[in-house]
Amino acid sequence: MKKYQVVGIGNAIVDVLSRSDDSFLDHMGIQKGIMQLVEKDRAEVLYAAMEGRVQAPGGSVANTLAGLGNLGLKTAFIGRVRDDALGRFYAQEMEQIGTVFANPPVAGGELPTSRSMIFVSPDGERSMNTYLGISAELGPDDVSEDVAAEADIVFLEGYLFDKDKGKDAFKRTARACRAAGGRAGIAISDPFCVERHRADFLALIENELDYVIGNEAEIRALYQNDDLEGDLAAVAAICPLVVCTRSGDGVTILHEGRRIDVPVTRVTPVDATGAGDQFAAGFLYGLAAGADMETAGRMGCVAAGEVIGHMGPRPETSLPELFRAEGLL
Repeated sequence: MKKYQVVGIGNAIVDVLSRSDDSFLDHMGIQKGIMQLVEKDRAEVLYAAMEGRVQAPGGSVANTLAGLGNLGLKTAFIGRVRDDALGRFYAQEMEQIGTVFANPPVAGGELPTSRSMIFVSPDGERSMNTYLGISAELGPDDVSEDVAAEADIVFLEGYLFDKDKGKDAFKRTARACRAAGGRAGIAISDPFCVERHRADFLALIENELDYVIGNEAEIRALYQNDDLEGDLAAVAAICPLVVCTRSGDGVTILHEGRRIDVPVTRVTPVDATGAGDQFAAGFLYGLAAGADMETAGRMGCVAAGEVIGHMGPRPETSLPELFRAEGLL
């Protein structure tokens, strides 16, 4: 048996959340419902304007690992933080939830630890303003091939794909995992990142990965059109497992020539932060446990449904209990 069931590689970002209404967003010049990158000065202004802040270690893949820890899997995280107060907080918190933090905080790091200011509207929409800081500098030298080789599954975060050294880190991780008999895959994360690096994304999916997870906008961005069905077929032609989340319309899974559509129950979210991250946690749990694709998809939907029912990007109740209540365990 491998040491880890899932190893994630991604941005190590401290999440800072607060509630706000649309008038506040307009006043602060924040575009609602999307993730925007900000520079250090802008980050400080937004941080100072937040009321009732809730702080937690975040980043998309790190949130997924928290969900997998809730489900009892052994996990590790490859990420980059500075040896400052936020960086030490991040590393300690990850260890406390049971995820091995593979990279020690960088002493004298070139940039501060990354952070994301997340403003949650009354309708549950989240407006994310992210200062990437040192996490965006992650490269192949930060990847321990021993850690990657000890993973049944590695999970990559598309947000890190904006820099060449991030791409190289992905390849190093995926190759070490697959060479040792594991499976590697990616959450596409952001259609705008896809548009900047479309050819490289497609090459990575075709040549280095065993599965890909994305929402409708992200899948469409791979091929620059509005033909979702055609795009799904195109991705499935180069990758054996494709998972597309479609919000209230459910989830479509294409696996080795077979299509599975998993319905969802429509609910009004309290906070949509982390919905995709926890869907990935539930789905990857099913994948690691050897569940069939429909069951894995349903697990993802249950995990996502739990997290949108409260503030914050990580589950607050026992996911195994929820799975048992749905007849999934």
